[in-house]
Amino acid sequence: MDAQYKPHEIEHDAQQFWNENQCFKAIEDQDREKFYCLSMFPYPSGKLHMGHVRNYTIGDVVSRFQRMQGKNVMQPMGWDAFGMPAENAAIKNQVPPAKWTYENIDYMRAQLKALGFAYDWDREFATCDSDYYRWEQWFFTKLVEKGLVYKKMSTVNWDPVDQTVLANEQVIDGCGWRSGAPVERKEIPLWFLKITDYADELLADLDKVEWPEQVKTMQRNWIGKSKGVELAFDVDGDEPLRVYTTRPDTLMGVTYVAVAAGHPLAIKAAEDKPELAAFLEECSHGGTSEAELATMEKRGMATGFEAIHPLTGDRVPVYVANFVLMEYGTGAVMAVPGHDQRDWEFATKYELPIRAVIADADGQAPDLSQGAWVEHGSLINSGEFDGLDFQAAFDAIASRLERDGHGEVKTNYRLRDWGVARQRYWGAPIPVKYGPEGQTVPLTDDELPVALPLEVTVDASGSPLKKMPAFSDLGDGWTRETDTFDTFMESSWYYARFCCADNPEAMLDERANYWLPVDLYIGGIEHAILHLLYARFFHKLMRDFGLVDSDEPFQRLLTQGMVIAETFYRPEANGGKEWFNPADVEVKRDDKGRPLSATLISDGQPVEMGGIEKMSKSKNNGVDPQAMIDRFGADTVRLFMMFAAPPEQSLEWSDSGVEGAHRFLKRLWRLVAEHLEAGTPAALDAAAIASLDDAQRELRRKTHETIKKAGDDIGRRTTFNTAIAAVMELTNAIAKFGDTSPQGLAVSREAIEACVLLLAPITPHACHALWRSLGHDGAVIDATWPAFDESALARDSIELVVQVNGKLRARLEVPADADKAAVEALALANDNVQRHTDGKTLRKVIVVPGKLVNIVAN
Repeated sequence: MDAQYKPHEIEHDAQQFWNENQCFKAIEDQDREKFYCLSMFPYPSGKLHMGHVRNYTIGDVVSRFQRMQGKNVMQPMGWDAFGMPAENAAIKNQVPPAKWTYENIDYMRAQLKALGFAYDWDREFATCDSDYYRWEQWFFTKLVEKGLVYKKMSTVNWDPVDQTVLANEQVIDGCGWRSGAPVERKEIPLWFLKITDYADELLADLDKVEWPEQVKTMQRNWIGKSKGVELAFDVDGDEPLRVYTTRPDTLMGVTYVAVAAGHPLAIKAAEDKPELAAFLEECSHGGTSEAELATMEKRGMATGFEAIHPLTGDRVPVYVANFVLMEYGTGAVMAVPGHDQRDWEFATKYELPIRAVIADADGQAPDLSQGAWVEHGSLINSGEFDGLDFQAAFDAIASRLERDGHGEVKTNYRLRDWGVARQRYWGAPIPVKYGPEGQTVPLTDDELPVALPLEVTVDASGSPLKKMPAFSDLGDGWTRETDTFDTFMESSWYYARFCCADNPEAMLDERANYWLPVDLYIGGIEHAILHLLYARFFHKLMRDFGLVDSDEPFQRLLTQGMVIAETFYRPEANGGKEWFNPADVEVKRDDKGRPLSATLISDGQPVEMGGIEKMSKSKNNGVDPQAMIDRFGADTVRLFMMFAAPPEQSLEWSDSGVEGAHRFLKRLWRLVAEHLEAGTPAALDAAAIASLDDAQRELRRKTHETIKKAGDDIGRRTTFNTAIAAVMELTNAIAKFGDTSPQGLAVSREAIEACVLLLAPITPHACHALWRSLGHDGAVIDATWPAFDESALARDSIELVVQVNGKLRARLEVPADADKAAVEALALANDNVQRHTDGKTLRKVIVVPGKLVNIVAN
């Protein structure tokens, strides 16, 4: 073999072999255990970033490892292609979104292939392909027929410039994130899926999946199941105000009622109050995120109405408050400023009464001068309910309200039905038409797909579909819906379509039940709520229509950490910052690698160090994966990504770390070349194993320890970094092993082949070449994971650490079968141990078998 490691030649040859032999084509085989590994597919933004590379390398390592376990593996790849970025690019570059998207897909596909990922490319699709979304349209019509879809007027964040609904997260300081225009609160008709019908099942089935507990908790909180009381406050001259509360124990502390600006009572009150009408108009602008509501200044105005307390008959004022929304609950809340901080802030501002009705931890009335007391406790100042704890008060007050006809116990959910309509162009058209007499009719099968027109001009004036009679006008007074689906619709079932992407006649077929559920799903924790929740809901819908058999789409979930890197900038005159890419900056570091100062290479002038941040365009601290591949090869990039940090943790980019990974691969390559030059190994059969000398037996023990550890680290723990570290230790041991006798070479050969096999999922190109160089006819992609020999792990002796009063004082080599008394005697006899115990009283000797001896003396 060539003694020099030439990654680009090696990677070209390996990829050519895989392509010619269709190594990654997945075929259903009922006689083999399947393993479906899926990484969240990318948006085709133009280039892969390092977050992509990390995500997809993790999936590829797992897929290749499971293949070596003998499983039938499927690992597909596609493109989450609809969405606003393509429209924004179309506006900026004057190019149709379809052209921009497909060009990006072509470039990014080439990048993925260059990294050697083991994808079955025959299953590839983009969600903007009509062959894909036509089945989404078909399924939507079936959901309409089953009553799981409805259309209603809904209050939304409306951008008057972009002419579209904005998510709460897209409203920044009351303005649209892209246009900068003040956002309006507007009522428009929207389509909804009844996800709330599945709320209980979505909660319960979290116990069926192997997901990080953090993600499960986030989903549980989003669904937000709560038990409370819905009660009514009578209002003179109007309908009763219905409110929902999970704290009926605080009912006697109500000092006012607050309603949303869109509440009918608020609108009625504003009819003859111009100042109140102006306030309602002001409330119609701005975002509605919970984070914003929690931090915004609490503002309101009195309506002039009074509500009657359902238990005491006391009258309390009704206010319009900017922190109450019609979309949440009933659009009205009972305000208990003594025991709710938001209510306290409002009451303090408008000098409303604040009353304590829950005792503090000492059983006394809490100090409410600085804020609300929000903990549970026994009731005070509550008449007949005084002294009751939370649960007893809940039950007693609920019973009283029910008896008097003023309330009832209810289970509520924070979860709201899923609004799936968007007023954008670049999305799947909603398959509905409207008749001249107000009919709303889902399209029939022979009217599908509703293909999105691709040759369009997109500008900031709203969706071009609304201005295209050829698309919307069906004749005879019938028109087609011009809204498109929320892009979460496409990403909610793509994993299932991968199972049978070549079927033009059905959404799914029997192959879906072979592959599903996904055995391991990999992606960022930023998708822990909406994407995963919607995918789970969609899966249950497909199950209930007989399309799949399983209850959950993803059995196991791995949420990988971010890729982070140093940032550098210079302050600008306007108060902003000009960010510089780390590749353009020279950093001086101390002997521990910590940065001391930084200068821009182009002008030699200082730049500020902005700390370590997630790689992003905004901070200009991204590293181009293609540049790294071109410089070092794909295997080096893959190795660094897997070695630098455990997958769930953030990975700090390090040029020196990448260079270190490259040096290791060159060292491994040279190790194999030198081994092959040293001669022909003997057979390592049972007789040879029995006659090994101490050094040979020690290397063989190290080999099988590494096989055992790497298999557990990758297969069970998914801690790829520790598996790689173990292989690195083994290569060091091989390099130090100088025995070139036939039997010594046989032990070295076993160790070297183990290294190649253990690294094959991580650095597949180099291992493909090395396996061939070691004389194997078959490709390493078809090799099985090595089994460890339990007998090889046996030790004649073991090393123990000896501590005196917690400090290391000796290392002992003791017989592996030595009992506790013998280990204790050897430890106490050690010269250095005796020096640190001389003249002291031995209080205790603790022997931890196989690990340490701790001596306590004073």
